[in-house]
Amino acid sequence: MPLIMGTAGHIDHGKTTLVKALTGIDCDRLKEEKKRGITIELGFAFLDLPDGGRLGVIDVPGHERFVKNMVAGAAGVDFALLVVAADEGVMPQTREHLEICALLGIEHGLVALTKTDMVDEDWLEMVSDDVSAALAGTFLAEAPLIPVSAHTGQGLDELRAAIAALAASYSSRRRSDLFRLPVDRVFTMRGHGTVVTGTLVSGSICEGEAVLLYPKGTPTKVRGLQSHGQSVTEAPAGRRTAVNLSGLEVDDISRGDVLARPGSLFPSQVWDVELNYLPSAGRELKHRREVHLHHGTREILARIHLLDRDALRPGEKAICQLRLPEPLPGVFGDRVVLRSFSPLRTIAGGRILSPLGHKVKRFDESALVQMAVLAGDDQEAVLGMQLTLAGSEGLSLAQLRTMAELEAKALEKALQALLSRGEAFLFDRDARLYASGAVVDELCESALVFMGRFHKVGPMKQGILRGELASTWGRALPERLFHALVERLLKRGELVAEAEVLRLKDHKVSLAADQEKLRSAVLTAYAAGGETPPNLKDVLEPLGVNAKESAGVFRLLMEQGQLVKINEDMYFHATALDSIRAKVVGFLEQSGEMGAPDFKTLTGLSRKFAIPLLEHFDKEKLTVRVGDKRILRKR
Repeated sequence: MPLIMGTAGHIDHGKTTLVKALTGIDCDRLKEEKKRGITIELGFAFLDLPDGGRLGVIDVPGHERFVKNMVAGAAGVDFALLVVAADEGVMPQTREHLEICALLGIEHGLVALTKTDMVDEDWLEMVSDDVSAALAGTFLAEAPLIPVSAHTGQGLDELRAAIAALAASYSSRRRSDLFRLPVDRVFTMRGHGTVVTGTLVSGSICEGEAVLLYPKGTPTKVRGLQSHGQSVTEAPAGRRTAVNLSGLEVDDISRGDVLARPGSLFPSQVWDVELNYLPSAGRELKHRREVHLHHGTREILARIHLLDRDALRPGEKAICQLRLPEPLPGVFGDRVVLRSFSPLRTIAGGRILSPLGHKVKRFDESALVQMAVLAGDDQEAVLGMQLTLAGSEGLSLAQLRTMAELEAKALEKALQALLSRGEAFLFDRDARLYASGAVVDELCESALVFMGRFHKVGPMKQGILRGELASTWGRALPERLFHALVERLLKRGELVAEAEVLRLKDHKVSLAADQEKLRSAVLTAYAAGGETPPNLKDVLEPLGVNAKESAGVFRLLMEQGQLVKINEDMYFHATALDSIRAKVVGFLEQSGEMGAPDFKTLTGLSRKFAIPLLEHFDKEKLTVRVGDKRILRKR
């Protein structure tokens, strides 16, 4: 897999000159850089290796005012070349750049001691010892330290050999399944249009593919690709890449934007982060402190929310949340660097544990224990916990790709393992939406508790309509999850469905003696009335109750299908209404259409009953009105 080497070191220690001596490429391209003799912007080169491969090289500025540019360049680096001038030794930006590299997770590199032609042997030996002492305890403690002179060529061959040896032995951990290219430059090229460049931090991209520019979600298409000055049809992870985009102007894009495939990244304003506060920070880092956040090639102000303390002391580590002023796309394991607002210097860094964080209460022990799992090495456990923290919202497969350090095949395998153990639940097969098994169990229990309360409050009700349950208990759930939970409870036999009415398996309508007596009397009155039922008032007055007192009994009889409500004052016994309905169907099947007079003649009913009944048959979609006539709806 292609690799990227990045320079690091103090201003005027010869980084750009050394890169030119190694590669033949001058990385200072701006007039101001030539005029002032310092690197301001990122520079890019490549080094041909003995094995035929090509190593990308990023040259970063050393001036303290341009550290933000240095971080943008270092974000895509595999290993570092720390440059220290022999005539000055270790300087402030030497240390800060070294800290930044460590915070970005860079674990390998080598050291070039430049400008050796400007010092004598004794001085060179002393500086070498000082540099070795300064590197003790860092990732470069055992790295080769090679004296070189770009002016005389001394040590360049040895340095090239050391770089080649490191590249040959280095095993890149870049992902191959999630294409991301953080933009570090954008410009117009004559005859081509808008071009962006960046280090392809993961995945690969092909010419002609549709992509999005995040976080705005702007769609575009890859018109062409170049790498190391050559046109290519595909660019793999770890390659410095120039992408020619269609349909976008330079002003539409800025450093920090990320090219990725549609639907693969999910910008958020809350990130869960494992934070390392540097011992050199000097003072405590307080809750809600505003800092400069560097992620990829983006710099933005952010606010730190400490979850288990009020302040972080130098050298301490903690899981915290970063609250962002605008949604940004992150991926699990991404490195971040924090610089203080004033004075402007590097103070902390860490890695993203969840790029889709949810705001949590401070000092919530259970939440802290859960988030600590995300910092562990068991990626299957990480995946399960991400589902747990997502709660009832669940996560899509595309979201889960950003929530753990798992390639596509490993992710599928981990999900199958979680599903088989009941630790995950697939509630939407089409959209590949998952929820935590524990969350689903809690929701099922909550639904049963809700149903128990519902039956207790309304013991005369058969149950609750599925739609009513969705709009009351399940109103905050995704629709597919709600239906999946109901089906799970039905399959277990804990819920019973009668048409669209749901009830607990053990629920039976319980009526007090007086209510049972009322129910029997009402049903007898309407059964006796047949096709000319009595008015509601005529039924209730002899029984000594009013409409409000009898409402529960009437509702129960309707739920049981024994009474049918035509309007507020008119009810029919179900058997009588079935008889009238059969007459209507028979007439229409023979005659084709029916008017109100036909209906009255057919049934012998007065207008008082005829018009409400005809309208009822329209509402239940047995008939449809055409002018003054009715026909069967199925025709």
